[in-house]
Amino acid sequence: MELLRILTEIFGTSAPVLRRAVKDLQPTMRLCQDQPQATSLLTIMTESPRRRAPALTLLGGLSAATFLREYWQKKPLLVRRAIPDFAGYIGAGALRKLTVDESVQSRLVIKDQRNWSLEHGPFSARRWKALTPATPWTVLVQELNFHVAGADALLDRFNFIPHARVDDVMVSHACPGGGVGAHVDSYDVFLLQGPGRRRWRISAQQDLALRPDLPLRILKHFKPEQEWILEPGDMLYLPPRYAHEGTAIDECFTYSIGFRAPSAQEWVSLYLMDYAEHLTLSGAYTDPDLRPGAHPGALPAAMPRFLAQQVKALRFDAASMRDFSGRLLTEPKPHVFFPPADAALGLAAFRKQALARGIRLDPRTRLLADSAELWCNGEQFAVASVESAALITLADQRGLSATALNTGDALHGKAWRSTLWPMLLQWYDDGWLRLAAT
Repeated sequence: MELLRILTEIFGTSAPVLRRAVKDLQPTMRLCQDQPQATSLLTIMTESPRRRAPALTLLGGLSAATFLREYWQKKPLLVRRAIPDFAGYIGAGALRKLTVDESVQSRLVIKDQRNWSLEHGPFSARRWKALTPATPWTVLVQELNFHVAGADALLDRFNFIPHARVDDVMVSHACPGGGVGAHVDSYDVFLLQGPGRRRWRISAQQDLALRPDLPLRILKHFKPEQEWILEPGDMLYLPPRYAHEGTAIDECFTYSIGFRAPSAQEWVSLYLMDYAEHLTLSGAYTDPDLRPGAHPGALPAAMPRFLAQQVKALRFDAASMRDFSGRLLTEPKPHVFFPPADAALGLAAFRKQALARGIRLDPRTRLLADSAELWCNGEQFAVASVESAALITLADQRGLSATALNTGDALHGKAWRSTLWPMLLQWYDDGWLRLAAT
């Protein structure tokens, strides 16, 4: 009966079905009990759920570890009712208002038979009124998590993936027949269906040639291998460079949770540029032993040899690569700006309100931290050991509750008074951090 209770708790299946399953397993369980070498199977079958990685509804009952091991960057996963009764985070009217704002990244894709057009926002009310289902349209809004609290909270469900990999939550609103064509993404993406239905077709094809005559990166030869219709709350995970095409069946909303990583070309090139900014070399090329030559137009062999010697002497140490990676992965995108603080506060007033209300990072803020260092919005900060636990929690949870701020001597000690509270106040002034809502 203990096994029955555990299986019911984990899988949520009706008791009669599980009772039959347990009956079928009884001979195997007796074998496990009679043979010591087989006891590991019995342990796996009956161990307490508290000692197991929890199954996640979001992942179709898989644990995060199982998903990462078997699916992440390997193969697609379709999850029905990943978020049961999911109604979305924004309606058509509110979305249209967002696209009027020039600070919001928005696009309009219109499909006319085999032709496609692309427009960039902001979009006026007149442009919205001109849209018609006769030419299927799709409106895409990037970084919805910057503007809608529910979309920002959605990212918390994916905390099993490092924050360094988070890109954004994008919403796609389409009329029936709308879509952006068959394409591939360079990043991992979870496609969460909101209100309405969308048909997804996917393919592991290696032919990724693009149509050359379009403003969108649409595949030239898309050969779908699998197809599903997603309803509200369903979710499809796709690894990078997996061909896919989504078409709205009804007027619908689809939320794309993207996880980025720099390409090798981008990462190394930017690191070398950063390295060069801090590079100091002495001396210059000299040739005191120069001799007359027959070909003055030739490149002297000694000159590229000198360059090779200088480059060979460079040292690319792990510490500089770590620091650069932290700054790169927390650097906000060029178009991102931070709204100013809600109200100007002195240090004492800020600390008082923070202790009473708690603090939270602005959705635009990117923060990574460990026991020795902290990177926030492209800047590196040294961290004392007495400060590290609270700052790691701030990075993990993207906020600190009033209870957390009032607990522990370290938060009220000399280090916090001299460095941490002033730093948090500066982040508050810069719009990186907010006081939690009362």
